[in-house]
Amino acid sequence: MDVNIVLEQLKNKNEAVYKNVFERYYKELVVYAHNFLYDQLASEDVVQEVFIVLWENAKVLDIKTSLKAYLYAMVRNRCLNYLKSLKITNDLNIVDLNSMLVLDEELDLISEEEKNILYQQLIKIIDTLPESMQQVFKLKFIENYSYNEIAEELDISVNTVKTQLQRAKLKISQSLVVIIALISTKM
Repeated sequence: MDVNIVLEQLKNKNEAVYKNVFERYYKELVVYAHNFLYDQLASEDVVQEVFIVLWENAKVLDIKTSLKAYLYAMVRNRCLNYLKSLKITNDLNIVDLNSMLVLDEELDLISEEEKNILYQQLIKIIDTLPESMQQVFKLKFIENYSYNEIAEELDISVNTVKTQLQRAKLKISQSLVVIIALISTKM
């Protein structure tokens, strides 16, 4: 179904279309929220709130990106607000790198120029990682290898792969703080 038709049907309060959108995106949005909150019930609550807001404000929706990107942005913002309400702050404006690397729709929210800047900086940062960490990172995110395939390829344990990826993501996210903060202030 065409995205414009879906949006129009949502604005007209078509319950069948709303239910279809809910069923299509609910589970993956809960997983996405869980990347921020690490709390299954809170993640489910946040996503349910997003769908309530979507239903209640359907007539005034002004979606400039895809519906999926819009829903993901709503979930991300609500997760950050939830964390702030718990007095857990994101003082450095670090966006969950794993979500950003895996979720292409998130990048729909920034311009092509900003994507290029982010990409160039990401490449520079990856090049500064220790050689073994670079290998693991590139195999996972560029070659799309599984943990087991990386472990076999490099003759290391799966736990070492996970540790190396976790450390690489941390180093990259710390290094991208300024760039992401600059891009997010333009959005």
